[in-house]
Formats: sequence, structure tokens, C-alpha cells
Amino acid sequence: MNDRDIANKVKAAVRHFWQTRSRQKQKQGLATGQKDAGNRRAVTGGAQLDGFIRVVSELLQSVGIAKTAISCNARNSTYLPGFFRPTKSWDLVVTVGGCLLACIEFKSQVGSFGNNFNNRTEESVGSAHDFWTAYREGAFAGSPRPWLGYLMLLEDAPGSTRPIKVNEPHFVVFPEFRDASYARRYELLCTKFLRERLYDAACLILSDRASGKRGGYSEPNVEIGFVRFARSLLAHAMAYADQ
Repeated sequence: MNDRDIANKVKAAVRHFWQTRSRQKQKQGLATGQKDAGNRRAVTGGAQLDGFIRVVSELLQSVGIAKTAISCNARNSTYLPGFFRPTKSWDLVVTVGGCLLACIEFKSQVGSFGNNFNNRTEESVGSAHDFWTAYREGAFAGSPRPWLGYLMLLEDAPGSTRPIKVNEPHFVVFPEFRDASYARRYELLCTKFLRERLYDAACLILSDRASGKRGGYSEPNVEIGFVRFARSLLAHAMAYADQ
């Protein structure tokens, strides 16, 4: 599959995200006659990122990974042991012959940028640290080093792209964070994931509400673009198959 084919699949996944979100929001209150507060229905409705899960599943199958080896969105099928907690449910888990091949977290953020960025950061860093500590302690015994991925779809909006001031009451922040927008902060987060080897690949996709419903998106940094994310995963899958 060439890069253009992959890009077209990403467009379809972005379109699915926004269209699903829109449908869920329209259904607010149909059952009770009372709308959920704010965008809660659109946030909690689920299925929005299924397009990306579908793309990754199809890519894995294209290099010989059986569909039955890929677990996603199924009750109790994506739980893995943790070290600081008993288990965590990942969004996609790949197991082959009783060994853990890969797992991926898919996240999105639409609006409420200031409220959610720190939560997303703490969650993603903590999940990776928990995962690798569990691996070191033998939680996935018999498995070669698994592949860990993280994907974020962020709304491209004034609230996510304008410069944000930082509070420095005692010590100065690292210079890259000064006047960095939330989009820039997510870009820094994803690239630092790679530098610190918390994740084997990370992907940041920006998309606005209007063009997103037609599949429109952008990638601020090719290093954390979807093609490189996919190539890294597929290389790992193919190397695993050759062992």
C-alpha cells in the first residue's frame, strides 16, 4: 500500500470521526427529552475513532496479520496487565501465538483545550510508563518487545492554535513551551514521546469541523504523521512474522 492510499484511508477516518460526532450530538436527548450538558453526548458516545482503528486493522492484515489476532472494541478483549494498576483497556491490541505484538491508544480532543490538555498528557505518560514497567516485570512473558503507539486527533480551531501564556511563579518553563499553542504543545508531547522512547510511534492529526466532514486534515510534523506511524507499525509486524 503506497502513501497516497494510506492518506486516502486517513481522510475516510477523519470524515467518519466528524460525521459520527455530529450524529451523536444530534441524538442528544432523544430518549429522555433532555439534552446532555454541553457536548457530553458527542464526547461519550464512542465509535468516533473507529475509522482509525479500521485503517490500522486493514494495514496489519495487508502484511499477513490475521484478523482474529486483532482485538478492538470488544468486551474485555483489549485488557492488558499493568504494574501500578491491575489492568488497562487499550483501544487496539494485537496478539499472535500467545505473544503481544502491539497495542495502540487512540484519542481525540474537540474544544475544552485548556481543561483537557494536562489530563491527556498525564494519562498518556502514565499509561506508557505503566506498560513498559509491566513488560520489564514479565507481564507479557514470552513476548518479544511489543510495539506501542499513540494517536491524537485534535480540533483545528482558534482555541487550539493561538499562543497560550504559561505561569512561572517560581521557575522558568522550558523555552519551547513559551507562547506555544495547544496544538504546538501536543506536537511537542508526541515528539518527546519518541525521544524518551515512551511510544514507538506517535501521530498528531489536526482537523477543523467544517472541512473535517469531507475528510480534511493536516499534520504539523511529518515525524509524527500517520504515514510514518503506519510504516513503523507495519515494519514491526513484518519483522515479527519473520522470527
